[in-house]
Amino acid sequence: MRYKGYEVEPSAYALPSGLYAANLTIETALPAAGSSFSFEALDYFFEADHAIAYAARWARLWIDQRARPAQ
Repeated sequence: MRYKGYEVEPSAYALPSGLYAANLTIETALPAAGSSFSFEALDYFFEADHAIAYAARWARLWIDQRARPAQ
């Protein structure tokens, strides 16, 4: 998915415990910028779709926070 100039790839990783780790990759949409950020195990969930939704929401918050001017 694309959000405010970033490509966002949330994912869920199944753990042996039966839980799913919420993982996330964020890349700048502009090829010239070439920045990539990876976040693993943001939190753990019983359902894969909950982990993915959480990672997507976390990405939007992270991107919005970076867009704010420094105070």
